[in-house]
Amino acid sequence: MKLTVLGCWGAYPYQGQGTSSYLLESAGFHLLIDAGSTTLVQLEKILDPLKLDAVILSHYHHDHIADLGVLQYYRQLYPTLTPTPVLPIYGHTEDRNHFDELTLSGVSEGHAYFEAEELKLGPFLITFMKTIHPVPCYAMRIVEASTGKVLVFTGDSGYLESFIPFAQSADVFLVDTYLFEGNENHHAHFTAKEAGTIAKAAKVKKLILTHLPQHGSLIELKAQAQKAAGSHLPVVLAQPQLVIEITNEAMNKGVNKQ
Repeated sequence: MKLTVLGCWGAYPYQGQGTSSYLLESAGFHLLIDAGSTTLVQLEKILDPLKLDAVILSHYHHDHIADLGVLQYYRQLYPTLTPTPVLPIYGHTEDRNHFDELTLSGVSEGHAYFEAEELKLGPFLITFMKTIHPVPCYAMRIVEASTGKVLVFTGDSGYLESFIPFAQSADVFLVDTYLFEGNENHHAHFTAKEAGTIAKAAKVKKLILTHLPQHGSLIELKAQAQKAAGSHLPVVLAQPQLVIEITNEAMNKGVNKQ
């Protein structure tokens, strides 16, 4: 199972880089997780967007869906010799207007996921947990069925004790870390201290900080998370085209942002 970061800033693009978007691949299946700004141009560097097998969205804030419409247009209008398959896009139905926009006739089709149900999607088994956020948002625990390897993505969330069992023993914990220590118990986002604290309590194998703030020292953000997580838990700052091979060692194949 391979995770590639396409965008990692929170709220808005910054210094030529975009917002939350990740490509997860296994057994030839290509799953796009969120579709923030610059998703399409980053995706084109590594995968023909026509070869995406599915998209899944944590929620409908613009920094997580900004490129969804242009991805639909790309698949609708890009000239090909053979028809492009209809793209399944998974989202929750608590915002009906946005959910309905997932369907574009002949191009994409919206599919609902639900917190109480396990979703089988290609080689993945996905369960969901509702987060603390100003709009409905869902974290995802994604298991590679053939190996049992686990990626947990928080979506956007403030601190929740329930993330400890939800992320238990995950190989990779991909965490919204938009705030510095001192802003704990925020209504929408984790602090670096909270990200490290939950990662340590859940005994995850690797912590990746994403949905990053545009201002303040990212070196300090990482240091705060590392202090809370403990010295033996690897902490990585997300950046575009960072690749994480989720194997027995959950090795980092990318270069950490400094």
